[in-house]
Amino acid sequence: APKLRTSRIQFQIIEQKADLMAHSYYYHQHQHGLDGLTLASREIPKPLRGEVLIKIRACSLNYRDVAIAEGKYPAKVLPNLIPISDAAGEVVEVGEGVSSWKPGDRVSPMCMQGWQGGPVAPSSTTSIFADHHGMLTQYTTFDAAWITKIPDNLSFEEAATLPCAALSAWSCVFEGPRLTPGSTVLILGTGGVSIFGLQFAKAAGARVIVTSSSDEKLKAAKELGADEVINYTTNPKWDEEVLRLTNGQGVDRVVEVGGPGTILRSLNSIKMGGVVSVVGFLGAGDEAGVTMAILQKGARVQGVHIGSKDSNAAMNDLIAIAKIKPVIDKVFSFDQAPEAYQHLKNQKFIGKIVIKM
Repeated sequence: APKLRTSRIQFQIIEQKADLMAHSYYYHQHQHGLDGLTLASREIPKPLRGEVLIKIRACSLNYRDVAIAEGKYPAKVLPNLIPISDAAGEVVEVGEGVSSWKPGDRVSPMCMQGWQGGPVAPSSTTSIFADHHGMLTQYTTFDAAWITKIPDNLSFEEAATLPCAALSAWSCVFEGPRLTPGSTVLILGTGGVSIFGLQFAKAAGARVIVTSSSDEKLKAAKELGADEVINYTTNPKWDEEVLRLTNGQGVDRVVEVGGPGTILRSLNSIKMGGVVSVVGFLGAGDEAGVTMAILQKGARVQGVHIGSKDSNAAMNDLIAIAKIKPVIDKVFSFDQAPEAYQHLKNQKFIGKIVIKM
């Protein structure tokens, strides 16, 4: 298991001013790997004008968190980063000029700030990791305009799974050409984005095919509503099986979490004019022939960049109306954060992994 680093000097401060201090984890910038996850303390921040102070109640992990810890994430991140983008908590204090929130409100910070709706404009957006520290901390301040009310039917632990994984799945399933009842959606894998994609697609009346390397995970996917399942270890040409299951027509849409290692088979799995929503980079490989496959299928390939505030509101409405419950594999305590990371890295889970504060 990863070793936990601590700061003795900072913890001496905690003993003196415990009511003013908050625990946080951060990635030690000079040490890659899970052993670089360091526990420290800092003063509880005060919200500035336009901000709120949030007491984090729970947060959830994404594959990206392990990639950052191991120095494998391809995008820019802050030095000594406080990790994890997905969290839920309650407002405990509001800054000057904030009238839309009050202490006690149950909220989640958005991963992407500055994106209200429509096409994303990178020049006007900021994001957790590149511009803002993450949520593996007991308290954080956040721009009041870019937090959202969490659905009333969800606990803090359940709501903590929504900001990145669920919203990315929403964008995969619903952005672009309209998904209609009777459409067929192919979901790769059974991780957080994939399971949300399954739940959203079924709520929209779609037929869903799920792939995994584990028969146990495929059984769980069937219990969650998957119509057909494919074990890609015993059936490595899973795209041909998808075509067989769809009478040679192919699926309307693919939730593509593998990236380089699976993109070509995903393209082969769609019908003419079908959509491949690319959201992950889990699979190794550098597939040749991708361009030709796109041309031959008239494919629409869309990169998914989480989602906008408008999309987040629509997603939360569906979650409430359809009574969707996030699938949580395991809940760890705050001091078990390194073990939660290891559980994610081991890839033995279904759905989401949560850390309760």
